[in-house]
Amino acid sequence: MRRIIMLNRISIDGYFASLNENTFGMDWFVQDPEVDIAVRSGGGTLDTLILGGHTYRGFERNWVPILHDPRAPKEWKAVAEELTAMTKIVFSSEQKEITWANTRRFNGSVVEVSQRLKEEEGSDILIMGSGTIVRQLAAEGLIDEYVFILTPVVAGQGKPLFEHVYEFGLTLTETKAFASGNVLLRYQLKQG
Repeated sequence: MRRIIMLNRISIDGYFASLNENTFGMDWFVQDPEVDIAVRSGGGTLDTLILGGHTYRGFERNWVPILHDPRAPKEWKAVAEELTAMTKIVFSSEQKEITWANTRRFNGSVVEVSQRLKEEEGSDILIMGSGTIVRQLAAEGLIDEYVFILTPVVAGQGKPLFEHVYEFGLTLTETKAFASGNVLLRYQLKQG
């Protein structure tokens, strides 16, 4: 059975995105290439990405142009190529036109589709951003691993990741601190 892995940057006070739509909610993130390397090295193979409509639009708007920009840094181009190659499952009733390669849109139950995806053959499934989807899948116990990049910022306001979710336990499997102040935290869903 495939696993679902959630990856999100969070502020010290628990927000996964700011309220600033112009920066796609990432204006307080402390970028660090070492963190990106550590996240990739610990996750195994991922070939499917689950996104909400808002996150999809931001990803498409930011990453697709990098694919065709000869001046884009090679690290960014590699990420853009990796994201493009992945199967992207987008849950949106508003997003009618899908132009990014390997993208499928669903307008149905996030929980039902995700359960079916977990039962298919393939590698693990990744969720990035997409707070509404994270909350729905967390409530059903469908996220197997939670990867947080704790950012050294108290945001003060923003979008909370776990709003209106019942309590559930996690088991810490990895921690790694970085000179940038970021801390990588990896948890497995506690069974039983």
